[in-house]
Amino acid sequence: MSVTAAGGFVAAGGAVGIKPGGAADLAVVATADGRAVPAAGVFTDNLAAAAAVRVSQAHLGATGGRAAAVVLSSGNANAATGRAGQDAVEALCRCVAGEMGTAPEEVLACQTGLIGVPFPIDAVVPRVPAVVAARAAGEAAGVAAASAIMTTDTVRKEAVARATGIGGARCTVGGMAKGAAMLAPNMATMLAVLTTDAAADPATLQRVLAAAVGPSFNAMTVDGCTSTNDTVLLLASGAAGPIPEAVLAGAVGEVCASLSEQMAADAEGATKLVHIRVTGAASDGEAHRAARKVADSLLVKCSLNGEDPYWGRVVSELGSAGVAFDLDRVTVRYGGVAVCARGVAAVHDAVAVAAHMKGRTIELACDLGMGDGNGAVTTTDLGHGYLDENRTTS
Repeated sequence: MSVTAAGGFVAAGGAVGIKPGGAADLAVVATADGRAVPAAGVFTDNLAAAAAVRVSQAHLGATGGRAAAVVLSSGNANAATGRAGQDAVEALCRCVAGEMGTAPEEVLACQTGLIGVPFPIDAVVPRVPAVVAARAAGEAAGVAAASAIMTTDTVRKEAVARATGIGGARCTVGGMAKGAAMLAPNMATMLAVLTTDAAADPATLQRVLAAAVGPSFNAMTVDGCTSTNDTVLLLASGAAGPIPEAVLAGAVGEVCASLSEQMAADAEGATKLVHIRVTGAASDGEAHRAARKVADSLLVKCSLNGEDPYWGRVVSELGSAGVAFDLDRVTVRYGGVAVCARGVAAVHDAVAVAAHMKGRTIELACDLGMGDGNGAVTTTDLGHGYLDENRTTS
């Protein structure tokens, strides 16, 4: 189970006519009793934020951080659609709220798909009640919801973490997500809903979620593009009782890390999942900046796709990342094998490096030799499939 793993939550997924051919395109995650519970959200910082982002932010503000349900649609981003787009989201929330017997502002919304296309709300609304009525607990309901939010995803993204604190206090965190491209902070072309049975107030949930997003969704990049719709939401039913914040934070962080890794692994056209770690930077911030510069480099991505450990491209990106840098101190390793030491080519086991480059997962480590800062970013190579998917409207 994923988003339904935590006690007190139900889910559903179905088709409402957004996607052609009757494909599932609407999901609902809700409290089992229909009552609003503490909630938190982290959203895109793109100034062209979609209607659903704006509405969800407003609803969380109006309720003081509480929600009874999240409605998620796929196939239409409803971004750059003007006032009509925002009205459509509000209508969708009213429809879900009416079926559940809750207030419209206690419903949050997430949408994903094409930008600039009017949302077909008039065709969608009549079909929403059937999906809402199908909400249930259990694995099948979680699978249905996770499947309905997929766009170019090839697999569902689901994760569960369980944690035990001092005295035996236990909590479960479940989550589902979608995302396969336009992956870059802050955050990615991604939607994620997490649920927990821990009892926590909205302020605690916001702290925990923000801390978890940093090293997970915000430490992942596929193409350097930040979406208009990025949203991560966390709802807490309280069914398991009070849980130490550190315990809850650990479980939420584990779920976010798993979901972000799954997104990168399923990125459009990717053949390699790449973990880039920079150490020896002047600060953690500079290490992260340098790692991201390497991760977003098209030249580096092409080398990774060609299984070519061309460290010169890596060094070039590090030197232009705007961080403290001295070429004579730099070391670059693929799979733990140094191919560059002190800024020049290093004698190394070429067979071992070649074998590592052929694998699905590549570890690229860079030591700047400038301090104690370290940071990591997850990325992918640039494959032909990415161009095939994105050379036309997608």
